[in-house]
Amino acid sequence: AIVGTVSGTSISFGSEAVFNSGSTSNVDCNFDTSNNKVVISYQDGGNSSYGTAVVGTVSGTSISFGSEVVFESASVDLVRATFDSSNNKVVVVYTNQSSSEISQASVGTVDPSDNSISFGTAATYDSSSGTSYNAATFDTNSNKVAIVYRDLYSGGGHGKSRVGTVSGTDITFGTEVTFESADTQHIKCTFDSSNNKVVVAYHDAGNSNYGTAIVGTISGTDISFGSAVVFESGNTTNVGIVFDSSNNKVIISYRDSSNSGHGTAIVGTVSGTSISFGSAAVFEAAGTEDIAITFDSNANKAVIA
Repeated sequence: AIVGTVSGTSISFGSEAVFNSGSTSNVDCNFDTSNNKVVISYQDGGNSSYGTAVVGTVSGTSISFGSEVVFESASVDLVRATFDSSNNKVVVVYTNQSSSEISQASVGTVDPSDNSISFGTAATYDSSSGTSYNAATFDTNSNKVAIVYRDLYSGGGHGKSRVGTVSGTDITFGTEVTFESADTQHIKCTFDSSNNKVVVAYHDAGNSNYGTAIVGTISGTDISFGSAVVFESGNTTNVGIVFDSSNNKVIISYRDSSNSGHGTAIVGTVSGTSISFGSAAVFEAAGTEDIAITFDSNANKAVIA
């Protein structure tokens, strides 16, 4: 891991710090606003590919870590996480490869006194044998977690979603809802706190692999969706999405495979249950992969890596 400092439209970095000395993949990073800690969740290839998390503390341009903690003693894949600011919990979602590739979630509690994290019992949100492209975001209006994913075997790769409710160290789920009745890949989501909507961005294999977005509304323990909107009429992969709280806009980053794989971004405006888009901008005029995007609420800038 490495700490970046935004200044104007530039970013500078401190020194790298190792949080896991084994083979590491499926890494996701979240900020615990209650304890001012970073939580990194990942697949630990150096420990039987177990689902693992570690707490980081930023000081100046450096980051230090507590001890690694296993949240799933089984081979996991597609690890993603979000922070529940109502209950001050980290919610990690993942595919359990040792249990027929079912999709599960675990609730973590950070202890800032020793930079540790502990987890409750995992809960299953999709028991079909094969889900992928898990993603999650926290709805601060309903105080619910929205989980989106690709249901490979029982739904033909359809895009699906469920709402999670955290209580203590447990999480329960509402009804499974389909937001895309076609093969859905490269799924990411964010919460628009200005309009109180969940926005999902994805690669729609059922529509020429176009980049597509859809707006969801949480009510109670369930979520409903408006109509899908294309943001890129070309083969779109490596999708990322973030909410810019300074401008009340959604920013989607992606690889435009129809334009030599260039790294590209586009701004979306939510209105009701729909979303409209401006013109796309290329941020890297070369083949670009493994794209991630986040929002720096201090500098009011989006940072794309």
